Amino acid sequence: MSVLLVDRDGFNGVVIHLANHDVTLAAVSRAPLAKLRGYKQRMGWTFPWASSLDTDFNFDFNVSFTEEQQREGRIDYNYQRGGHAMDMTPVPEPVAQLAAMSGTDAATYGRDRPGLSAFALEDGIVYHTYSTYVRGVDGLWGMYQWLDRAPIGAQ
Repeated sequence: MSVLLVDRDGFNGVVIHLANHDVTLAAVSRAPLAKLRGYKQRMGWTFPWASSLDTDFNFDFNVSFTEEQQREGRIDYNYQRGGHAMDMTPVPEPVAQLAAMSGTDAATYGRDRPGLSAFALEDGIVYHTYSTYVRGVDGLWGMYQWLDRAPIGAQ
């Protein structure tokens, strides 16, 4: 799974239930491992969280992109090229606001996006079995279920 630093509070409670069904949940982010560990400790999280910094992992599963891909309009995300709010020019105000809240500019913010991938290990071979992006990931974030029912929604 490759995710941005969003609501992972919902992960911690489900890990034991998944383990009882022979399923391991692990989060992967491109931040340095020391930064992830510090954040994880501060939040009191216990689920496995790995760093994919300096690897192709996020790029292989189309959730991270290079400046060149972005500049040339070659971003394939959610099984389509372009068309996502983060690919628009000018950038929509909500994207600019999210980028600013994250301490970066909209272009940099748009090069990493949410996604989930599932894998199976059989006889020492890892198989990629499933991927989803954008709203397909929302079911994992407990807060979105509440926000979708709020008067003005998740926006």
